[in-house]
Amino acid sequence: MLVTMTGGTILLMWLGELITESGVGNGISLIIFAGIVSRLPTLVQQTAVAGNNIAGALVLTLVALVLVVGIVVIYQGERQIPVQYAQRVRGNRRYQGGSTHIPLRVNSAGMIPLIFAMSIMLFPATVASYFTASSVQWVASIATFIYNLFNSQGVLYWLLYFVLVVGFTYFYTLVIFQQQNLPEVLQRNNGFIPGIRPGARTTEFLLRILNRVTLAGALFLGLVAISPFFVRSITQTQSLTLSSTGLLIVVGVVLDTIKQLEAQLLMRRYRGFIR
Repeated sequence: MLVTMTGGTILLMWLGELITESGVGNGISLIIFAGIVSRLPTLVQQTAVAGNNIAGALVLTLVALVLVVGIVVIYQGERQIPVQYAQRVRGNRRYQGGSTHIPLRVNSAGMIPLIFAMSIMLFPATVASYFTASSVQWVASIATFIYNLFNSQGVLYWLLYFVLVVGFTYFYTLVIFQQQNLPEVLQRNNGFIPGIRPGARTTEFLLRILNRVTLAGALFLGLVAISPFFVRSITQTQSLTLSSTGLLIVVGVVLDTIKQLEAQLLMRRYRGFIR
């Protein structure tokens, strides 16, 4: 099993790199997208088998459509910070100033917070499951308590999941912001935000705006993460499920592929891919 899974993973990564080099979009993402979409017939079959729960199927479809629209809006949403560039002279050349903007995205973290949060939530229950059948009574009791505490059927599990997703969204966004080092880049290129002094003041201003913008993205990601719990509570069935991570991957890959197709067509002087 280990050899087969390792070999299959290497093969898929190789195919993904070939798609990236010769096609449009990220090859690995497209393979993951295909794997998620290929499971849709199974979901439809489960819905058909549970034919007595028509209301649950309609609720699942409605929630999925609302989440898709929300994901598109959040992924595309950004706060544009105006930036002015002063005239500068380098050697015998004079560079004219100009104006542009810094796009601060509402969701800069993508689906990384969900992966981090899911990994942390699965770890305690996975470790505890190895000791639930222990011959030592107190070890088995503690393991059973931890396993039930982090069971995905409980409310506490989804509450902790929501908190972790929101926290990791802020954490990952701040990491990306510090790596970009925008204030120093602006100051090095004689750029400044109108009304804000370069340096520490610019950093404080961008962090304040970024925290406010990220709040909407973090709360929305948290709601997307716990959406399966609400769907299961409303439909009162285990056969109708909704994968929040799958929705994020599908919508993100589609949006990224459309952008790359648009860029390729614009390079060839077409009027546009979507009009």
